Amino acid sequence: MQKLPITLYTASQIRELERLAGEDCALSGFELMSRAGYQLFECIQAQFPHAKTLAVFCGGGNNGGDGYVLASMVLAAGRSVSVYSVCDPNLLGGEAFMAYQGFLEAGGSVSRFQPFLLIKADVFVDALLGTGLNRDVDGHYAAAIEYINHAQVKKIAVDIPSGLNADTGSVMGCAVQADCTLTFVGLKCGLFTGQAAACCGALFYASLAIPEQVFAKVPSQLCRVERESFPKRNRAAHKGCFGHVLVVGGELGFSGAARLAAEAALRVGAGLVSVATRASHAGLLNANQPELMVHGVENALAIEPLLAKATVVVMGPGLGQSVWAEALFKQVLHSAKNVVLDADALNILAKFPQVRPLLHNRQHILTPHVGEAARLLNCSNAVVNGDRFSAASLLQRQYGGICVLKGAGTLVADEQEIAVVNTGNPGMASGGMGDVLAGMMGGLWAQGLPLPWVARQGAYLHGLAADLSAQKQGERGLLASDLLPYVRQLVNS
Repeated sequence: MQKLPITLYTASQIRELERLAGEDCALSGFELMSRAGYQLFECIQAQFPHAKTLAVFCGGGNNGGDGYVLASMVLAAGRSVSVYSVCDPNLLGGEAFMAYQGFLEAGGSVSRFQPFLLIKADVFVDALLGTGLNRDVDGHYAAAIEYINHAQVKKIAVDIPSGLNADTGSVMGCAVQADCTLTFVGLKCGLFTGQAAACCGALFYASLAIPEQVFAKVPSQLCRVERESFPKRNRAAHKGCFGHVLVVGGELGFSGAARLAAEAALRVGAGLVSVATRASHAGLLNANQPELMVHGVENALAIEPLLAKATVVVMGPGLGQSVWAEALFKQVLHSAKNVVLDADALNILAKFPQVRPLLHNRQHILTPHVGEAARLLNCSNAVVNGDRFSAASLLQRQYGGICVLKGAGTLVADEQEIAVVNTGNPGMASGGMGDVLAGMMGGLWAQGLPLPWVARQGAYLHGLAADLSAQKQGERGLLASDLLPYVRQLVNS
């Protein structure tokens, strides 16, 4: 698989890169379009080597122009290509019209797309809509997208799957579900979060040979997370060198969540892990994990001796929202200990905005899923899903620390930038996964690793452990506890 760049860009930044390429490097728009068509032809050759016929679906903008350049190259190679336009190509402007004329001069012909057509090809090429989409898809474009999605053939998207928002990763009414996507100039941030995973397929990239000095002029605060190595341990180290994690949670009926978080903290290498939970099941939590130090805590004052020993507090797994839970929550926040807030700790935080200033007394990580993020921001799930980057940024500004907005394409937002994590799979849609993540972050942080590194690498390794488990036994039926052996493996490899 191709190694992708780290930096991500918005659609407006991509336009600026293209402008600078023309201004500083004399790379015309048509030259970039020609390079895109060539790279697309090469990608199809590599990904679909046995394909004999192509059907190219062209729209009314430069994305369609890329499609016409590709079609000209297919003709020049002596292969079969049919082109379908959802608009009158004679009304195209600029470089797209030049590409269309070039295709006609090469002996090609264009048919107007109609939903009742019987289109046969080995590969469908989606060149309908590009990064400028800013409203829901409708009309002929929506019909063409539906037609492409229902066809039982391989599909490749040009630059971005049509209908996918380049900035947010949300679907604008409907979107092409491609087997692979070849994106140009820079990586669009919307290709890595939200609904992108269901639309892009395998992702490939071509810079179109734009010089590095052009990219240097367009700084971005968006990036991808890649795996980093752990520092080597001192051969003379002891358990006191690697911190003490206190997990606070496990209301009646939810003791498993606290146990998962605590074991995850152990498996990433924390020196000591304690659990503050309900007394009625405290004696059971370490029945087959004796390394855990479990304490029955029935009131807020009883947690004070445990807080005094803790390096990091992980609060929320199975905590509930009872009077008991709220009392422990407030006691922990008043302690000024560094905290990872997860699950019901986030829901309590949303209920009591007056305690928000207490967060500024310490470093902290928030790990909300979409529903918890919506409660923290006092908005709907749809608003969060509609623009995950904006939601993560707003959470970070309002609550400080680092916000880890979980989901497909987890976002890690700090004061400087937002990083996207693209490990993980749909098998993680089961109870307890977030508890393992919170425990992993607490365990990594307790070892003295830098906080931004902890949040990014914790989320990355969490997803990677799930991927490794799914590779062995499949996604369906994947349990949170299945990740733990792989977590240990990853932090040691």
